[in-house]
Amino acid sequence: MQLNTSYKQILAISTPIMLGSAVQNVIAATDVVFLARLSKADLAAIGIVGVFYLIIAAVGFGFSKGGQIMIARRMGEGEIGEVGRTFYAMVYFELLLAVFMFLFMQYGSLQFFSHFVDSPEILFKCIEYLEYRSYGVFFSYVGVAIVALYTGVARTNFIVIDTLILAVVNFILNWGLIFGKWGLPEMGIAGAGLASTIAEIVAFVLFVVYIFFDKKAIEYNLFKLPKIDYELIKQQQKIATPIVAQAVVGMGSWLFFFGLVENLGDRESAITSMMRIVYLVLSIPCWGFASGINTMVSNLIGQNRREEVMPLIWKTAFLCLIVTFSISLPVVLFPEYSLYPFFGETNLDLIQDAQYTLYVLFGILMIFAVGGVYFNGLAGTGATFFGLMIQTVCAVAYVLYISFAVKQLEVGLEWAWAAEIFYWLAILVLSYWYLKSNKWHKLEV
Repeated sequence: MQLNTSYKQILAISTPIMLGSAVQNVIAATDVVFLARLSKADLAAIGIVGVFYLIIAAVGFGFSKGGQIMIARRMGEGEIGEVGRTFYAMVYFELLLAVFMFLFMQYGSLQFFSHFVDSPEILFKCIEYLEYRSYGVFFSYVGVAIVALYTGVARTNFIVIDTLILAVVNFILNWGLIFGKWGLPEMGIAGAGLASTIAEIVAFVLFVVYIFFDKKAIEYNLFKLPKIDYELIKQQQKIATPIVAQAVVGMGSWLFFFGLVENLGDRESAITSMMRIVYLVLSIPCWGFASGINTMVSNLIGQNRREEVMPLIWKTAFLCLIVTFSISLPVVLFPEYSLYPFFGETNLDLIQDAQYTLYVLFGILMIFAVGGVYFNGLAGTGATFFGLMIQTVCAVAYVLYISFAVKQLEVGLEWAWAAEIFYWLAILVLSYWYLKSNKWHKLEV
């Protein structure tokens, strides 16, 4: 399939990915909505452990990006038969990676969290959540490989259906397992972990069934299980490893931020947990457009149409900014109406106290909407190592700012969150500079 650079094409590819690439965001949002009604300690705990699991998920998602970029490049070159071989190289690696992550969550998480969580109650709740949540990593990692497959071939419609089913199952089971409804055990935060894992299993099974009935699966050679191709896996990881490192650096700095805020007090930590989930939900369009630009840039390069890459990235960034602005402004201006249904009456005081933080969050989203697209457009060219250098420099500056602002200057929550604005602004400037330099023209994928 050869793509074009029209707004219609951008929307056709990116809109379904907005949901599909935000699976973990949807799960995290549902967990927070229910646990906010349980206690402020549960809300603070899910704020920390939720970010931790997002890092785990981001590692698998990042490694799938290498396969997605390669699949899009093969499609642009017209080599449809290579799609299946590239896909299974992804799956083999993701399964092996899932084993390591599962063992770490089961046996290393207590020691890990004890380094930066001071409250014994919050620490216990984090471990309780992961006891059940860790089993979902196998289905999550293979699931992102399937999402990468259909994103790479620019056939993203079923991703919407699968994600919606996952969200509904997770919502229902959260209600039942957290509060003990419909004869299910009352498990608290552990129930949230179990509900999310079951939802991922359901979504995975549905995707497998879809592949089985997909008429184009034969053209992609998806029903031919190839031998392990170490060279192909190595080639994918050469592209994907910097992307994974970017995710770990970026999310790791965010986890560091939550650890510092937790030390400011339970109220600040609870507000930050609430703002985190608002951030995750409102940034769904950003992640959708960013993931879509990976595929479209790589496909264009496969067609040898490099001169169209920069106009395509700008069009995508413009659409992303418009969509993000449209959904974010009502939330920021009227939080008492937009957030009340999700966080409940018991947290109404937190919503009111978070008003100024919401203004900062709005600024973050506007910069992220453009910066995230340019940064992922850079990844689509194959320049993932330079992307890693950009994010590492920005993350180090981010951590230094947070440490100094919170520990030394003892600034308020708004100035702590403002670090995200500086972070994404720096990424936007550096990504734009590299793309304009045309150094990526000589890269091979």
